[in-house]
This record gives sequence, C-alpha cells and structure tokens, in this order.
Amino acid sequence: MSNINQLLVQAQTAHDTADWSSLIQYLQQLILGTDSEHPEIVKNREYLLKLTLSTLEMGDFQQRWEITKVLTRLGNIALPPLIEILEDEDVEEELRWYAARALGEFQHPEAIAPLVELLKTDEDEELKAIAATALGQMGTVAITSLTELLLNEDTRLFAVRSLSCIPQTETITPLLSVVQDSQATIRTAAIEALSSFHDERVPPALLNALDDIAATVRRAAVLGLGFRPDLREALDLVTRLQPKLYDFNLDVCCAAAVSLSRMGCDEAAQQLFKVLISPHTPLPLQLETIRALVWVGTPSSLEYLQTAFNQSTSETLWQEIVTVLGRVQKPQTTQAAEILLQILRCLRRASLTQHPATEIINIKSAIALSLGQLGKMQAIEPLILLLADSNASVRLHAIAALKNLDGEAAHQKMQQLRNNTELTPDLQQGIAIALAEW
Repeated sequence: MSNINQLLVQAQTAHDTADWSSLIQYLQQLILGTDSEHPEIVKNREYLLKLTLSTLEMGDFQQRWEITKVLTRLGNIALPPLIEILEDEDVEEELRWYAARALGEFQHPEAIAPLVELLKTDEDEELKAIAATALGQMGTVAITSLTELLLNEDTRLFAVRSLSCIPQTETITPLLSVVQDSQATIRTAAIEALSSFHDERVPPALLNALDDIAATVRRAAVLGLGFRPDLREALDLVTRLQPKLYDFNLDVCCAAAVSLSRMGCDEAAQQLFKVLISPHTPLPLQLETIRALVWVGTPSSLEYLQTAFNQSTSETLWQEIVTVLGRVQKPQTTQAAEILLQILRCLRRASLTQHPATEIINIKSAIALSLGQLGKMQAIEPLILLLADSNASVRLHAIAALKNLDGEAAHQKMQQLRNNTELTPDLQQGIAIALAEW
C-alpha cells in the first residue's frame, strides 16, 4: 500500500471515530505535504473535501482554524460548499465566520458576490467585518464591487475598510469620494488608507482634513502628512503641522509631535522645543516632544534637550531626556554622549550650583545606561568615577555600562586604579566591588 493510500485509510478511520485532531494531521500530510497534482490526490479530491468539511463542521475553534488552511489548498472545488455555508443563515455563526475567512483566502471572483451580498443584508456586525476583511484580501478583483458598496450608507464603512486592505492605486479614487462623508469613522478610515499612497491626489485631501471637526480625522491627517517629509518644503508642512501641537485633543497634539519629528529639520525642532518648555503643556505631550526631538536627528534638536534638562524641575522629564539621549543614532552619538557627560560632571562639583537631578538615583542610573548604549569610549573614566556612588543600583548600572562600552578596556583601567592611594575611599571601594563582580 502506498503512503498516500495508507494516509487515506487512516484519515477515514479518524473521521469514523470523530478523532478530529488526528484527521487534521492526516489531511495536512495529504494535502499540504503532497503534490496537489499527484494522481491519487486528484482522484480523491472530492473525498478529501468531504473529510475536510466534516472537520470544519464538527471541530472546535482551534481545529476549525487549522482545517481552513487545508481547505484553501484543495482549490476551487471548495468554493461552492463554502459559499453554501456562508449563505445559510441557519448555520451556526462561527461556521459562517470561518467560511467567510476561507473565501477571502481563495481570492476568486466567484467568492465576491456572496460576500458582498452578506455585507448588504446580514445583521451580524462581526460576520460583516470578517466578510469585509475577506473582500480586502482579494485585491484588485474586488475593487469594483467594493466601490459600489460605497454608495450605500449601511455598507460604506465596511467597504472603506475593505479597500484599505488593498494596496493598489486603483483604490485612491473611491477612497477620495468619501473623505468628506458625514460619518467621522468613514472619513477617518479613508484618510488612514489614503496615507499609505505617495500619489499627488492624496496630500490635498490630508491638508484639508487637518481642520476636520472630528479629532480622529485630524489625527489621521497629521500622521499621514508625517509620512511625506519629501513634501516638507513644497507644502510648507512644518507651518501646517505646527498648530496641531496646540490642538484641543491631546492625541492630535502627540501625533503632531511625531509627524514634525519626521520632518528632520531645525524649524521642526524649534517648534517642538517651544511646546516642551511651555508651563501649560501637559506631561504626556512633553514626553512625546522629548522623544520627537531625538527623532528629528539634528544637532540643534539635542541642544534643545540639554536646555530643557537644565531648565526643568521635573524628575519625570529628566528621566525621559537622559533615557532618549541613549537612543540617539549616528552621527549625533558623540554630541549626545557629551551632553550626558556634562551632567555627570556635576556630580564632582561640591557646590550649591549643582543640578538637582544629579542627586536622584534613577537619573544617575539612567545616565549610566544611556552612556553604555551610545558606545563612546570617552565615557569610561566618568563611569568609573560613578562607582563611588553610595547607591548599589547606580554602581550596578555603571558596571553594566562599562561592560557594554568595552569590558576589557574598562577592566584594565580599573586594575590600574585599584591601588591608587590618591583616590577617595568611596571610589577605591567602588572599584574593588566592580572588579569582584566583573
């Protein structure tokens, strides 16, 4: 008996005993692990379909999930029974859900009409959402049908969501037709979908949506324009986005900070800095602008962070600033390291002018961690000096940073210093502890 025939017998036995897990395994071996055009597979395809549909009907949630993958490999022979399941309102909801999902995987024109009809007539919102996703998976073959669904208010949102799953320029025109729809959810979905296209028809719609009455639409437009730094000068995007830093909705403000950071210019950094140091700016937006200034990636943006650190009295902001400085990418890593080292130098100044942040354990630990991430060798000696700190957490972060920079060089330097009688007792002890834990 051939291996295929043996598997067929085992599959039938598993079916007869309602052993669905074993049946799935045998069907996977037969259908996924064998050439679909093998004579034995071709001859038994209808039989295999019958076994597969039995599993889909009788299996549990996970088993149905697994058998759906097998169904799609059987080919177009599975379309009629799946459509029949989808159209049967007396069938349990979960089974129709799986049928809709499977039909989307086929990407076959015959599956479009029943899915569209379901969107038009069915009252189950979850099932309609699955059908919309399935239509989106079909790609360009479904665009015409989805465009027609835009004309119906009851199916418009599902149609927009389906179109948003199709990354083809053919969807731009139908999506543009609903950017001023009366429903904010539809306008938002359309703007979000359009934002993925670099097409000359899209930016005017995004710019217009910046002043939409709905915050979700404004946020989508702000984020969409953030993906077009190539149009920064042509559309004066910094000027257009800057007012959104002061939007009535905090989510829009934070989105504006993100999008301005993607402009990568000093003008954007300046606007972010103004928001950061304003006493009226809510904390979540301040934190977002700190991260945005690092993403801008210009020397001036890091200088703004240093200025903000010196002017602020908030431990939360200090912590965020020294943390994000450790994430700076080349070519600004040297500048970021120098800013952090300047803060560390305050530790060695026994004067009243010492910055208060340097006496906070979490800040010092974060500075050590960031210096280790930046990988600049000039940080070795300052980090060794940090071993004199009385707090164990600060010392451990300093040790970790030294290992991250260059463990061998740092170890050699500490070996040289361990017997230096000119060091303070605290530093001698810190070095001894570090060497013991190395």
